[in-house]
This record gives sequence, C-alpha cells and structure tokens, in this order.
Amino acid sequence: MKSALDSSVIVSALCAGDPDHDACRKVLLSGRHSVLTHAFTETFSTLTGGRLGFRVPASDAASLLRQQIAPQLRNVHLDADDLLAAFEQAEARGVRGGAIYDYLHLVAARNAGAKRFYTLNLSDFLSFHRPGDPEILSP
Repeated sequence: MKSALDSSVIVSALCAGDPDHDACRKVLLSGRHSVLTHAFTETFSTLTGGRLGFRVPASDAASLLRQQIAPQLRNVHLDADDLLAAFEQAEARGVRGGAIYDYLHLVAARNAGAKRFYTLNLSDFLSFHRPGDPEILSP
C-alpha cells in the first residue's frame, strides 16, 4: 500500500533519543514512501537549527539525508498549478497561515496516490483532512 511521510517522522527516525524513534524508524524502513520534496528542507532545518536541544553540523545533516533518507523516499514535486489549486482549496479546508506547509504535504501525498500519511502531528493534519485524502496515522 502506498504511503507518504511528514518530516516529523524523518526527524524522529534519525534521532535515537527521540521517544518515537523506534516506531518512526520502523515505518521509514518498511518501504519506499512518498514525500514532498520540501520535507528534506524541513528535516535539514530541524537537525541544524538547535530546536532538538543540539545542532547537527550542516555537512553531517546533508550526508544523513543523502545516504540514509533519500534512498527510502520517492520525491513528489508540486508545480505552480498544484500550489495554486491547494491555495484555492485552503479556505474550504480551514487552512491559513503556516498550516499551508502541512497541507502541501497532504496534497503531495494525495497526488502520489498514497493511502496512508504518517506524521507525529496528528491534530495538525486531521484538522484539514477530508474524505478522499490519505488516512492520517501516527507511526
């Protein structure tokens, strides 16, 4: 079954001290998942930005993403038409402000034909989930 991942799952899968590490690593390694290309940027930002209580050097974060994460993922790109269509749907879905970034992950998953979308931020995604979208799951 096709599935997609949020960057929260990727970050947790990389951080052994994270309470969700084992579950996220298991999901990550369970198959080849779709991911919005922007998830790489979010993961890099989280790893290098210090929000985790430590900072991974940029070169190490880039190596982790290239060697351990990229081979597990199928990148989904959203073009201008995809973005504009998502913006047009935003109000009906209750999406505004920064929630658009999460919504775009769901749009990419839907475009990739994913039936499941894994995230550690269930409430964020459930708030704008509608019938026909991938099922929102926590690892």
